[in-house]
Amino acid sequence: MPHIELPEGLFGIRAAMAYRPETAKPLNEIVEVLLRGPHSLSPGERELIATYVSHLNDCYYCQTIHGAIAAASLNDDEELVKRVKADFQHAEISDKLKALLVIAAKVQKGGKHVTGDDVAAARSVGATDLEIHDTVLIAAAFCMYNRYVDGLATVQPEDEAMYRERGKRVAREGYVAVSKTYLPVEAGVS
Repeated sequence: MPHIELPEGLFGIRAAMAYRPETAKPLNEIVEVLLRGPHSLSPGERELIATYVSHLNDCYYCQTIHGAIAAASLNDDEELVKRVKADFQHAEISDKLKALLVIAAKVQKGGKHVTGDDVAAARSVGATDLEIHDTVLIAAAFCMYNRYVDGLATVQPEDEAMYRERGKRVAREGYVAVSKTYLPVEAGVS
């Protein structure tokens, strides 16, 4: 049960955002830029960073929805998402993404955990300054989003089909378009 009265029929961050739409707008805009805007990392790779940080923070809603968006962005490869969360060093992803996930994991612990050696390792496998910057910002932002979702004790259903459907929709349409209105769940679509 949520700590405050949130709109019924909405889950996770959607309920919190519907409670205060004036803060939802900039939160959605930043995630749209970070995860879907033009970039040298694919939307799927950036969603994997968000998913991994959310996994480290044990935020069920965020790791599940962003994992679904990542899978939808990566040819529906749900197994890859599971492998990245379990042991990204042995997942079939680029060495560059592995190095960026090391940085993201350190940001999740605290920004000062990132070292010059971590950045040099990422650069040595082709990471650009923009990719390093945005990895740090994605990780930091998702620590905030995870704490927002869990700090209000939002409802987080365990229906993976619901997350999968929503993930496909966000992968297709983007965060801002999908979140323009906050309507209760209908016909299994959150």
